[in-house]
Amino acid sequence: MIGKDSGVMKAWEATMRKTHAVAKKRANSIFGTISLAHVAEEEDNQDDYDDQEENGNEVYEVYLEEKVLPNGDYYTGEWANNFPHGLGKYLWIDGCMYVGDWFKGKTKGKGRFSWPSGATYEGEFKNGFMDGTGTYTGCNGETYKGQWELNLKHGHGFKSYANGDWFDGEWKKDLQDGEGRYEWKDESHYVGEWRNGSIWGKGSFVWANGNVFEGFWEDGLPKGNGTFKWPDGSFYEGNFSKDGKDQNGTYHPCESAEGEGHSEWDPQELYSELSGYLVCPAEKVQVMPSQKRLAVWRSAKAGESAKNRRMSVDGRVSIGLERPTDRLQLWDGGESDASSAKTPTMGSDLEEDMTALRVDDAAENLGQLQPLKAPKKAKRQGETICKGHKNYELMLNLQLGIRHSVARPAPTASLDLKPSAFDPKEKVWTRFPPEGSKYTPPHPSCDFKWKDYCPVVFRTLRKLFMVDPADYMLSLCGNDALRELSSPGKSGSFFYLTNDDRYMIKTMKKAEVKVLLRLLPAYYNHFRDHKNTLLTKYYGLHCVKLNGPIQKKVRFIIMGNLFCSEFITHRRYDLKGSSLGRTSDKPETEISETTILKDLDLNFLFQLEKSQFEDFCRQVDMDCEILEQEGIMDYSLLVGIFFKDISPEGEIIPIQSRTPVGDLENEGTPHTSSEDTDQPPSDLSRVMLGVNMPAKVERTVRRSGCELQLIGEPIGEFYNVALTFGIIDILQDYDISKKLEHAYKSIQYDPTSISAVDPIQYSRRFRDFILRVFTENS
Repeated sequence: MIGKDSGVMKAWEATMRKTHAVAKKRANSIFGTISLAHVAEEEDNQDDYDDQEENGNEVYEVYLEEKVLPNGDYYTGEWANNFPHGLGKYLWIDGCMYVGDWFKGKTKGKGRFSWPSGATYEGEFKNGFMDGTGTYTGCNGETYKGQWELNLKHGHGFKSYANGDWFDGEWKKDLQDGEGRYEWKDESHYVGEWRNGSIWGKGSFVWANGNVFEGFWEDGLPKGNGTFKWPDGSFYEGNFSKDGKDQNGTYHPCESAEGEGHSEWDPQELYSELSGYLVCPAEKVQVMPSQKRLAVWRSAKAGESAKNRRMSVDGRVSIGLERPTDRLQLWDGGESDASSAKTPTMGSDLEEDMTALRVDDAAENLGQLQPLKAPKKAKRQGETICKGHKNYELMLNLQLGIRHSVARPAPTASLDLKPSAFDPKEKVWTRFPPEGSKYTPPHPSCDFKWKDYCPVVFRTLRKLFMVDPADYMLSLCGNDALRELSSPGKSGSFFYLTNDDRYMIKTMKKAEVKVLLRLLPAYYNHFRDHKNTLLTKYYGLHCVKLNGPIQKKVRFIIMGNLFCSEFITHRRYDLKGSSLGRTSDKPETEISETTILKDLDLNFLFQLEKSQFEDFCRQVDMDCEILEQEGIMDYSLLVGIFFKDISPEGEIIPIQSRTPVGDLENEGTPHTSSEDTDQPPSDLSRVMLGVNMPAKVERTVRRSGCELQLIGEPIGEFYNVALTFGIIDILQDYDISKKLEHAYKSIQYDPTSISAVDPIQYSRRFRDFILRVFTENS
């Protein structure tokens, strides 16, 4: 075995030496493209090569190219290392066009994006998004000039609407938010505070006839104290309310006025006068620049010798025969109509042939389909840690430490934290002797030390997550014991669940702690800015150090349990977008409610309502963007499915039964529909993204003989479900071990099928896959 492994490694080293010269010429190392700069760590001494890579000091050979791509797209401009890099123009087959700066295949810098409808955006781009200062001109004539962030109006900007209205002020996440002035076409205007696109706060409304209202507003209407003034100087001062409750006030006539003036004026008239003044809705952009996929054709500049080489997903050149589908790579989100020759390649999840099925194959598979059955009931997860358990003392130590941390008096923390709060050295050690001390109670466990990492940050995060300290402490440190999951995860970490299933405790390696501390500032700001983020919620980071000769340290993180829900989770999927090793290898009869299925086990497409799907796409883009910027990879989307309609026999009942394949439409037994029950709430805006979301799933089948096909063909069989999902495992950076794993596995398998790829390629592949299995309910 040793000799065999040694031979493989020698062959690998020889191959690497042969290809290194070519790879270096294209400024790509064997271990990938770019890894963002990490915080210097006192124990990890990186060599000069790693330092150059982490700082992104890469040099590319730039030259001019003009080509029609196989899917019909057209590109002309500067080109480097198999993607647009520099100044260039890209024309998609659907009529969208971008002219401007490119950086490693993404729009970055200044440029102009135009839509087939005639709408245009001209300004700054960052990582494929409209980001910075720019001007958008809609097809209906409306314009916006100002600040952008991740395709959304964010910051100060001026917007002119198609109906003649205009707004000048602050924006947040595409909506007016902050101070601003809105003027209608008749020159009536409002100046004051806004919130979430509505007049909200303190402000003044001036009518074209000279009347003025100054006061407080809520959801676009006056509410609370205010003053209504007439041009003659008289005014009404009081409390305003549209429903008339708590409405009162006093009329003050003008001193020079004769007669009763406006003494008979009814405050409800104010709402009638405002009824004709509505804030104009913005034009909806159907496709964002960041959602457009690039079909990049390998340059022939390298000569004919390039025909016998293919590029891995991280840009490394490897020896092998070229296949037709090797030459076309699809980048970023969106749709593509590539019609190049389709030769199936192992794990090529970004290629169109992975989703194409022949009609006769579908018909054959449909004839063999069995009705879906609910998985068998599973016992409650985990073994209760009681006295005599090997980790009983560790559990006591955890509970003592958490109780001490949460109950420790602390000043009310502002959401605006100082940089010092995120310092990795910002930690507090507390000793817990068995006999107790001035600050700690006596306890039956051994002598230990307790460490809190960045306590102010995690206390503020718990405040952001609206976690009550008393409830938090009761869940983790109450009379009920923790439960240890029977088998550790693939990483070697152990998991513990609280008795109420709300929180999960995971032991961590030192490297993971360092990654989290480096990620923490960006993580905190991301949660503060994006309340709907799908990233895992972390509530505390701690360490237990046992005193004595062993000096054992146990580091652990407290995080939310995604599947703590009022619904039973019938199916669980861990989705990454890769294919190598991405199957559970369990027969259907052995799958229980707690079985974690993977990409190649997935046999559904998820359908969300339009508004929810748009929010989902936007949030996935933003979450992947921050993970990519922080150099994180190997994360996944954990999805839980609750089927709403299950027969007494355990069969899952579809809400409709139709199939696109020939006469199969008339086959099968009629099913009972439950469309009249368990309907989504009428106000979908109240449904939190990723938490018990009402949705539909459509069943899919894979082509026979194509086990590595990531996404099957939909067959028109729909089910009413509630979905729970979130992005987990966000503490793995592209370190030297992952780079070696990528290099080693690339020799044996298709490089596009493996999970270990650099963060940029991982993010692109992950987004592409997730936005194909989640669709809009039409």
